[in-house]
Amino acid sequence: MKFIARIVVGRPLVALLVFLGLVGVSAIWGMQAFGNLEAAGYNDPKSESTQVFNELKTTFNVDNPELVIVGDFAQDVQTEASRTEAAALSKTIRDIPGVSTVSSYFSLGEPTSLKSTDSKAAYFFVSYDPTVKVSAETTLIEDTLGAEHDGVKVYYTGISAMANALNGTITKDIGLAESIAIPLSLILLLFVFGSLVAAGLPLMVGGLVMLGGFFFIWVATQVTDVSIFALNLVTAMGLGLGIDYALLMVNRFREERARGLAVKDAVTRTVETAGRTVLFSGLTVAVVIASMVIFPQYFLRSFAYAGVAVVFVAVLGALIALPATLTLLGDRVNKVRVLRGDLTPKDTGMWATISRFVMRRAIPVLIIALVALGGLVALGSNVKFGLVDERILAKDAPIAVASEIVRTRFDGQEGKPVEIIVKGATEKELATYIDTLSETQHIVRVQSQLGITVKGATDTRFAPAFANYVKGDAQRIVAIDNVEARSTAGMDLTNSIRGIDAPFEVQVGGIAADYTDSMNGITRMLPWLLLWVFASTLILLFLFTGSILLPIKAFLLNIITLGATLGFLCWVFLDGNMRWLFGDFQLTGSIDASNFILIAVVAFGLSMDYELFLLSRIKELHDQGFSTEESVALGLQRSGRIITAAALILAVNFLPFVTSGVTSIKMLGLGLAFAILLDATVVRALLVPALMKLFGAANWWAPKWMKWVFSKVGLDH
Repeated sequence: MKFIARIVVGRPLVALLVFLGLVGVSAIWGMQAFGNLEAAGYNDPKSESTQVFNELKTTFNVDNPELVIVGDFAQDVQTEASRTEAAALSKTIRDIPGVSTVSSYFSLGEPTSLKSTDSKAAYFFVSYDPTVKVSAETTLIEDTLGAEHDGVKVYYTGISAMANALNGTITKDIGLAESIAIPLSLILLLFVFGSLVAAGLPLMVGGLVMLGGFFFIWVATQVTDVSIFALNLVTAMGLGLGIDYALLMVNRFREERARGLAVKDAVTRTVETAGRTVLFSGLTVAVVIASMVIFPQYFLRSFAYAGVAVVFVAVLGALIALPATLTLLGDRVNKVRVLRGDLTPKDTGMWATISRFVMRRAIPVLIIALVALGGLVALGSNVKFGLVDERILAKDAPIAVASEIVRTRFDGQEGKPVEIIVKGATEKELATYIDTLSETQHIVRVQSQLGITVKGATDTRFAPAFANYVKGDAQRIVAIDNVEARSTAGMDLTNSIRGIDAPFEVQVGGIAADYTDSMNGITRMLPWLLLWVFASTLILLFLFTGSILLPIKAFLLNIITLGATLGFLCWVFLDGNMRWLFGDFQLTGSIDASNFILIAVVAFGLSMDYELFLLSRIKELHDQGFSTEESVALGLQRSGRIITAAALILAVNFLPFVTSGVTSIKMLGLGLAFAILLDATVVRALLVPALMKLFGAANWWAPKWMKWVFSKVGLDH
């Protein structure tokens, strides 16, 4: 740290201009990331269902259309008027540049599965030329057709329509969220620092972090798929972490100036102390968030990329741009005062009083706090995890309206069949397998080269219609069921089909199988995620404190915080409470598993951030000879205000996401804000002082060999 301080303090203007220049140049590419982001990423690319999807595409030339349109006619689809209107609609779509093919209920032989149950609506399937950009082409079609075409109401659904709806909503939500977060952050910073100049420094660092974070997201899009949702993490966490680290640095600079150090010496001391905490905190947060890279779904991996990028730029901003600016400003950091009185941090005050009160009554406080947290944890006892669908958008969103029409007016499972690929089966073996499959609970019928099979009886008259189900040694089987594909019932059905014995190779795919494989992919990697986070927390906190007990305490308290957060989210998003405050959303009966993992990992990382803020001051005082109790009281007094302010500002950056029209983003903002505030208040102000008082000297205990390791590679002030 001395090396960094020497460079920054010795050439502050050069250091600042170089950093600003790099961020400015990188922002040029970073802003291009928006158009490269994807709205999918929930499936496991190495799963059995994905292999079936690829086989259908390459071997059987079966590919999902880029856009699915529902045409709602004023009369029965089989009337001449409807056929005329459908032909005109198809021609208009076909004439749009970039459209490759258009097929529909009318051109595909008028199968019952492609018209609504009231016979007044029908499907149209649109495929694009491989040279066009899918999102732009979908927008062009939607703008050309509008909501109605020559008397036919037009509804857009499918992957590309969903992606466009999400991209548009999230981009708009980010603008709204930041327009709320930045002014509120400035107001809070004014109260914390008491001067406009000092309050502006954290916002400066936060803004630079966001711009730099976008650049690394753009880099990631050049080599892999990245989720559109990563933008929300970059904006909120970038601004929040930049402000957090700036708070710590500016506060320490003021302390050192109050002790009589010259400006350059005060900046140097700030970098060596608070800067060390920022560096280690950033490393800890980055390591925790990087754990999501182990998941097969790029939705979750995207947040690992975004989180690590944000932390990296935030640490650089706090260690280079901010010390350089403080060196140039000196005491002018206190200019444009908005609060009267001395702005220097004090060793007596509310936080020292609270901590001493808690430590005098450690056991009662501990019991009351744990009971209260246990009540929140209990709210999550009815949790059911799932994955997202179009219901994450508001009910009145066009894509949600279209999806509801599909769900209520069509035999929805016709469009979500079980797709099966078999290889190496004789005709007799195939017939036996199909009979067993058709008799499986919830299977309505089975289509194969043999015909249509219902409950073990095969009608061979339909066999010619499925002649293209055979390609060499591979055969395609389509099973129609009567359960919701993206549900627990869909998972049970998939597992039942995969459990059927067969003397040949069988692969099961389709929407329900994709959902099953995605959930299994998450479940399979969860133990490794927990091991990663637990091991990294223990190792890094040990290297910071030299204690074996403090890292374990930090891990367990964070787990309790996450349990309480899950309970709160279940109370809101499963039970539908407080929609009057948080905005309306559709109840799906489950909590998005991917989204909660994101909330848990990010909240855990940020909680470790505050843990290090507090422990750094406590350990510094303990190393100076203060007792554990006095170290805790003074440490909390010197860091409590900063931790609370940082938590409030970070919560202010996440809470505006509650205004989002996407339920996943709404849950992300509310969940992270709740977890951060809970950790900064109940955990840091009550549980940590109480436990450290009860542990006493054991707080700093470690086996001799670990103490030796700490003396060699540990971090000390």
